[in-house]
Amino acid sequence: MSDYTCLPPEKAFQRTPLYDFHRSLGARIVPFAGYEMPIQYATGVLKEHLHTRNAAGLFDVSHMGQFTLRAKSGDVTQAALALERLVPVDLAGLTSGRQRYALLTNERGGICDDLMVAHRGDHLLLVVNAARKVADEAHLRAHLSDVCEIERLDCALIALQGPKAEAALARLTPACTDMRFMDVRALKILDADCVVMRSGYTGEDGFEISLPPDRAADIATALLKDPDVAPIGLGARDSLRLEAGLCLYGSDLDETTTPVEASLAWAIQAARRGNGQREGGFPGAEIILQQLATGAPRCRVGFLPDGRAPIRAGAAIFTDANASNPVGTVTSGGFGPSLDRPVAMGYLPVALATPGTAAFAEVRNKRLPMTVTTLPFITPKFKRGPSRISS
Repeated sequence: MSDYTCLPPEKAFQRTPLYDFHRSLGARIVPFAGYEMPIQYATGVLKEHLHTRNAAGLFDVSHMGQFTLRAKSGDVTQAALALERLVPVDLAGLTSGRQRYALLTNERGGICDDLMVAHRGDHLLLVVNAARKVADEAHLRAHLSDVCEIERLDCALIALQGPKAEAALARLTPACTDMRFMDVRALKILDADCVVMRSGYTGEDGFEISLPPDRAADIATALLKDPDVAPIGLGARDSLRLEAGLCLYGSDLDETTTPVEASLAWAIQAARRGNGQREGGFPGAEIILQQLATGAPRCRVGFLPDGRAPIRAGAAIFTDANASNPVGTVTSGGFGPSLDRPVAMGYLPVALATPGTAAFAEVRNKRLPMTVTTLPFITPKFKRGPSRISS
């Protein structure tokens, strides 16, 4: 990624409601998914990463797309069933105040996008990837407009992640302490109406907060008054999600990769699988259900490279130092600050994907050894039980 001063002058990039806020904090701005976004602040990616793991990091993710889906009948279950036409996920079984990870699939079983779907009582709230939000909106309108009203929301979105995120947010909205992982609630923050989701993209406990764009800077500033909270850019966001074994659309997921190949079969509930209550009925169902039953030819795995040199996305993978033909590809890679070593993810044939198997990545015409490992690289710290905050 290039520095702000190197942004192509002829290309118009969008800005989130927090753009001036980032500039006031001295952020280095780069182009990302059509937006001018902070990649890091003065402390740098390494310290931002470790601060999030040890305290709390504040992220601007307002570039992502947010949509509401309302059934024309007024019955939210009808909206859920309609969306099930496009995703291999049990949404009819999703209860009010909860959210679920979902995948838009195509007729070949590939993934068009990954997203979050929240049940908001009388409608569904969808949060989609920035680079896919225009295509996703067109896809939703083309296939669901007969049953649903689809609205694109003009909202900011921030994420507060880390072991001290709950305490920091509780100072502004104490009711957040009652939430557990994947809960969704409407809460007031500084008198602003917000939708708070207990989830994130780091492997840490935390929240994503949808809020009015004209209140985003006020609320971000209030959160940063807590000494445990620091602003975090896209650089650390990427290294945090990589350590957590979480996929980046366009790198680890794409329209040629099925959920089973991506090791995301856990996201397909029993109701949508073979012999389930609502078996199939989504794009690519025949392929995906067959792979669920008999396995996929390849799968996503983790890699621990030897030495200190990071192995980046795009590196070809070989079975040994002299093999002629690659057997897979690295899709995400970099340095894992929490582990103080390089880590990577990629795809291998199932027969070569057993943890402990040796592999080699080609980097600048050299074969660098690495070992296949399970994912994630760190232990997730999501809050699944009662609050840890004492009164």
